[in-house]
Amino acid sequence: MEGRKNVGWGFLFLGLFMASGFFLGYMHDIAPQKEQWIAQYASGTHFEIRMAHAHGGLFGLLDVAVGLALLALPIPSPRARWISWLALAGLLMPIGILLHALFALPPVLVFLGGAAMVVATLWLGSEALRLRQAARS
Repeated sequence: MEGRKNVGWGFLFLGLFMASGFFLGYMHDIAPQKEQWIAQYASGTHFEIRMAHAHGGLFGLLDVAVGLALLALPIPSPRARWISWLALAGLLMPIGILLHALFALPPVLVFLGGAAMVVATLWLGSEALRLRQAARS
Protein backbone atom coordinates (compact mmCIF):
# COMPACT_ATOMS: atom_id res chain seq x y z
CA MET A 1 0.00 0.00 0.00
CA GLU A 2 2.73 2.38 -1.00
CA GLY A 3 1.60 5.95 -1.42
CA ARG A 4 -0.55 6.44 1.68
CA LYS A 5 2.25 8.23 3.54
CA ASN A 6 2.89 10.45 0.53
CA VAL A 7 -0.75 11.54 0.42
CA GLY A 8 -0.82 12.23 4.17
CA TRP A 9 2.48 14.08 4.41
CA GLY A 10 1.81 15.86 1.14
CA PHE A 11 -1.43 17.34 2.44
CA LEU A 12 0.24 18.26 5.76
CA PHE A 13 3.04 20.08 3.95
CA LEU A 14 0.57 21.77 1.64
CA GLY A 15 -1.41 23.02 4.64
CA LEU A 16 1.64 24.13 6.62
CA PHE A 17 3.21 26.02 3.76
CA MET A 18 -0.13 27.54 2.77
CA ALA A 19 -0.37 28.78 6.37
CA SER A 20 3.07 30.34 6.03
CA GLY A 21 1.41 32.58 3.47
CA PHE A 22 -0.45 34.24 6.35
CA PHE A 23 2.91 35.16 7.87
CA LEU A 24 4.06 36.56 4.54
CA GLY A 25 0.85 38.54 4.22
CA TYR A 26 1.21 39.89 7.76
CA MET A 27 4.81 40.96 7.15
CA HIS A 28 3.86 42.63 3.86
CA ASP A 29 0.67 44.42 4.92
CA ILE A 30 0.44 44.79 8.71
CA ALA A 31 3.82 44.46 10.44
CA PRO A 32 5.36 47.67 11.82
CA GLN A 33 8.52 47.12 9.74
CA LYS A 34 6.64 46.31 6.51
CA GLU A 35 8.55 48.87 4.42
CA GLN A 36 11.84 47.19 5.31
CA TRP A 37 10.32 43.77 4.58
CA ILE A 38 9.03 44.92 1.18
CA ALA A 39 12.43 46.45 0.34
CA GLN A 40 13.99 42.98 0.78
CA TYR A 41 11.55 41.42 -1.70
CA ALA A 42 14.20 39.86 -3.92
CA SER A 43 16.87 39.10 -1.32
CA GLY A 44 17.52 37.86 2.17
CA THR A 45 15.08 36.23 4.55
CA HIS A 46 12.00 37.56 2.76
CA PHE A 47 13.03 35.96 -0.53
CA GLU A 48 13.95 32.64 1.07
CA ILE A 49 10.74 32.37 3.08
CA ARG A 50 8.79 33.04 -0.13
CA MET A 51 10.83 30.30 -1.83
CA ALA A 52 10.03 27.87 1.01
CA HIS A 53 6.34 28.83 0.82
CA ALA A 54 6.21 28.19 -2.93
CA HIS A 55 8.26 25.00 -2.93
CA GLY A 56 6.55 23.63 0.18
CA GLY A 57 3.17 23.92 -1.50
CA LEU A 58 4.45 22.52 -4.79
CA PHE A 59 6.28 19.61 -3.20
CA GLY A 60 3.27 18.88 -0.99
CA LEU A 61 1.12 18.61 -4.11
CA LEU A 62 3.76 16.49 -5.84
CA ASP A 63 3.77 14.08 -2.90
CA VAL A 64 -0.03 13.83 -3.03
CA ALA A 65 0.18 13.11 -6.77
CA VAL A 66 2.94 10.53 -6.30
CA GLY A 67 0.98 8.86 -3.51
CA LEU A 68 -2.24 8.67 -5.50
CA ALA A 69 -0.37 7.32 -8.53
CA LEU A 70 1.35 4.66 -6.42
CA LEU A 71 -1.98 3.64 -4.91
CA ALA A 72 -3.60 3.39 -8.36
CA LEU A 73 -0.87 1.86 -10.54
CA PRO A 74 0.31 -1.76 -10.27
CA ILE A 75 3.98 -0.86 -9.79
CA PRO A 76 5.98 -3.69 -8.17
CA SER A 77 6.30 -3.14 -4.43
CA PRO A 78 10.08 -2.73 -4.10
CA ARG A 79 10.19 -0.04 -6.80
CA ALA A 80 7.04 1.63 -5.49
CA ARG A 81 8.58 1.76 -2.02
CA TRP A 82 11.72 3.44 -3.36
CA ILE A 83 9.69 5.98 -5.32
CA SER A 84 7.57 6.69 -2.25
CA TRP A 85 10.56 7.27 0.04
CA LEU A 86 12.37 9.40 -2.54
CA ALA A 87 9.29 11.62 -2.91
CA LEU A 88 9.03 11.90 0.88
CA ALA A 89 12.72 12.81 1.03
CA GLY A 90 11.93 15.54 -1.49
CA LEU A 91 10.03 17.31 1.29
CA LEU A 92 13.44 18.09 2.80
CA MET A 93 13.86 20.80 0.16
CA PRO A 94 11.42 23.38 1.57
CA ILE A 95 12.55 22.49 5.10
CA GLY A 96 16.13 23.13 4.02
CA ILE A 97 15.17 26.50 2.53
CA LEU A 98 13.54 27.53 5.81
CA LEU A 99 16.49 26.31 7.90
CA HIS A 100 18.84 28.22 5.62
CA ALA A 101 16.72 31.38 5.83
CA LEU A 102 16.11 31.32 9.58
CA PHE A 103 19.30 29.78 10.98
CA ALA A 104 21.85 30.25 8.16
CA LEU A 105 22.37 26.49 7.91
CA PRO A 106 24.09 25.24 4.76
CA PRO A 107 21.58 24.45 2.00
CA VAL A 108 22.48 20.74 1.86
CA LEU A 109 18.87 19.64 2.46
CA VAL A 110 17.71 21.90 -0.37
CA PHE A 111 19.83 20.05 -2.91
CA LEU A 112 19.25 16.57 -1.46
CA GLY A 113 15.50 17.09 -1.31
CA GLY A 114 15.35 18.58 -4.78
CA ALA A 115 17.38 15.75 -6.27
CA ALA A 116 15.28 13.13 -4.47
CA MET A 117 12.04 14.62 -5.83
CA VAL A 118 13.41 14.81 -9.37
CA VAL A 119 14.50 11.15 -9.24
CA ALA A 120 11.16 10.06 -7.75
CA THR A 121 9.19 11.95 -10.39
CA LEU A 122 11.25 10.64 -13.31
CA TRP A 123 11.19 7.09 -11.95
CA LEU A 124 7.41 7.17 -11.45
CA GLY A 125 6.93 8.48 -14.99
CA SER A 126 9.15 5.72 -16.32
CA GLU A 127 7.20 3.08 -14.39
CA ALA A 128 3.89 4.45 -15.66
CA LEU A 129 5.09 4.34 -19.27
CA ARG A 130 6.44 0.84 -18.77
CA LEU A 131 2.99 -0.31 -17.60
CA ARG A 132 1.40 1.16 -20.71
CA GLN A 133 3.88 -0.61 -22.97
CA ALA A 134 3.44 -3.90 -21.10
CA ALA A 135 -0.35 -3.69 -21.52
CA ARG A 136 0.03 -3.39 -25.31
CA SER A 137 2.26 -6.47 -25.68
